[in-house]
Amino acid sequence: MTKPSSSVWLQTLVLAVGLALLAAVPALVLAEAPTVDVGRFDYGLRARALADGVYVVEGANDDFTVANGCNIINTGFITTGEGVVVINTGTSRRYGEQLRALIARTTNEPVVQVVQLNLHPDYFLGNQGFADVPRAATPVTRAGVAREAAAYETNLYRLCGDWMLGTETVAADRDLALPSPGASWQVGRRAFELHEFKGHTDSDLVLIDRTSGIAFVGGLVFVQRIPTTPHAQVGPWLQSLDALAALHVRMLVPSHGPVQTTPEAASVGIAQTRRFLQWVDRNFSRWAAQGWEMNEVLRAPVPAEFRDWAAFRTEYVRNVAHLYPVYERQVLTPASAAGSAR
Repeated sequence: MTKPSSSVWLQTLVLAVGLALLAAVPALVLAEAPTVDVGRFDYGLRARALADGVYVVEGANDDFTVANGCNIINTGFITTGEGVVVINTGTSRRYGEQLRALIARTTNEPVVQVVQLNLHPDYFLGNQGFADVPRAATPVTRAGVAREAAAYETNLYRLCGDWMLGTETVAADRDLALPSPGASWQVGRRAFELHEFKGHTDSDLVLIDRTSGIAFVGGLVFVQRIPTTPHAQVGPWLQSLDALAALHVRMLVPSHGPVQTTPEAASVGIAQTRRFLQWVDRNFSRWAAQGWEMNEVLRAPVPAEFRDWAAFRTEYVRNVAHLYPVYERQVLTPASAAGSAR
């Protein structure tokens, strides 16, 4: 007898553990997060210089919580001699405003451009602090934001409470169209190299400062952290990691996890994410072929390396809920097609 579908279990699991964190499903009901004292709404943002004029602003290597104000992203900014390019704007209006103030304290150059690397909420919900600045994203990312922004706003407020007060979507207002892979983009004295990959989302933009060799790689690479997967496609993601590794960047800034400050460390960071996705692909395929239910997958052993990564307790459960049904469908679809043929 064929085992029943896991769809009912999936719905229950999603409701139970709050899988809507990044999945942007408006119907989910999440517990209201406690409010935060108004005097504690300071993210304490700091600019860390990685090279001349290249800065990263590091967030917690963690899951979204009230304690960290939902600040779990590494954002960045680069001076060009003719203005500042900002890479992602954080999770809330407060974050965006505080990032803008930090930039003003760090350099006399005005902000002239915001670049958004993918569609996830911590990449753009700080745009209110940059509403007067051109804001660019790829066409695929802009379409994704238009589709999911309202759900992001609701779900993040439920997760992070009053840190999110006043946060409304100010979307990218122009397309960042790439005529070719590795296309050059000049701002002031800086030449940037842009690559559009996919796998973590349908459009994963990588920005490389050619002068320093520093790459802002968005969500393609997670360092010492379980990847988020609400929009993930494992096969294309693994292909993108191979292509990224072939670029041989000097320094790698992931959106989540520690900055990798040497070429060797960058390779290690890429390899971590590749190793996790390969483990998922191999085992989820095998378990689906064996007819395992999702609760059996959740009870299966996970390598110690991955259990020690940030956000394992919450994010791996989401990985299973997001990805395992895909592997189940891959097993069931051929049988369904054969049945239809008969």
